[in-house]
Amino acid sequence: MTEDWPGVREGETFRPRALPGAVVAVRRRAAVRDDAEPAFFVHGLGGSSRNWSSLMERLAGDVDCEALDLPGFGASPPPGDGDYSVPAHARRVIRCLEASGRGPVHLFGNSLGGAAATRVAAQRPDLVRSLTLISPALPELRPQRTVVPTALLGAPGATRLMGRLTRDYPAERRARDVLRLCYGDPARITEHELAVAVAEQERRQALPWFWDSLGRSAAGLFHAYTLGGQQSLWRQAERVLAPTLLIYGGRDRLVAFRMARRAAIAFRDSRVLALPSVGHVAMMEVPDAVADAFRELRDEIAERPGAVVPPVVPRSPTGTAPRAGSRGVDASC
Repeated sequence: MTEDWPGVREGETFRPRALPGAVVAVRRRAAVRDDAEPAFFVHGLGGSSRNWSSLMERLAGDVDCEALDLPGFGASPPPGDGDYSVPAHARRVIRCLEASGRGPVHLFGNSLGGAAATRVAAQRPDLVRSLTLISPALPELRPQRTVVPTALLGAPGATRLMGRLTRDYPAERRARDVLRLCYGDPARITEHELAVAVAEQERRQALPWFWDSLGRSAAGLFHAYTLGGQQSLWRQAERVLAPTLLIYGGRDRLVAFRMARRAAIAFRDSRVLALPSVGHVAMMEVPDAVADAFRELRDEIAERPGAVVPPVVPRSPTGTAPRAGSRGVDASC
């Protein structure tokens, strides 16, 4: 399915990778130099590896980039075991990293992908050089009202009902609605981005597992929110040893901006990039700001006293990131 999948940019490759129990599509943008450290990107609910293309393009001079389509999303078929839980997504990320032999990586995650990446970093610190989380889907006691329709996708029968109610919706309307939900400033949605999103939406909604994968992943994320003890996502966050960059948007309708404070406390070695005018997908909306913040993190790690650079596997808008150790969050909107 990867051969003619829409939205593959010049300079990217897009190929399937076999894992135990699943086949995933992996998008790659090779670095411009052979000694670049590897980076790995995990998208959010209803997204795909294409969500990372703008950021990967900007980081090509810094890191060697790979992004996967989680099973059931993008060009990846459903998982053989039908498991769309957050732990299952995390296991597949781990297997993907192990299969490639590229670890430790600079690990990026957005939304659902941020929850999965948190588990990966907590459970397999040997695979993670640094962790960058963009609006990570971590449990909220008082979620925003705008997230309720997305959360309801996980209710029994909800996706079947939605499929019937929206059967006649054109792909352009669905794609535009999703982008407007995720962007803080819809004026930043370019005509090219909309056109590619529509093409991808047309392909995806024709797949027989489109609604099932969306509903099961939403249910899996809700279930992860209810876990307690050591399996709690917040407990997992406290176990993360890797230097962590947390990015939150002030106009995020899906993950509350206020969660930046709790995340900054939970992740022991964290710094926060607050983007007051940005929404849920900062890597798409303001990729330059995200790229600059990541470079600051990478440079700060390299400058630490006694820092040891792990070996690299050979390969054939606005906002200011606080310095290391900062707990401050610019909460202006």
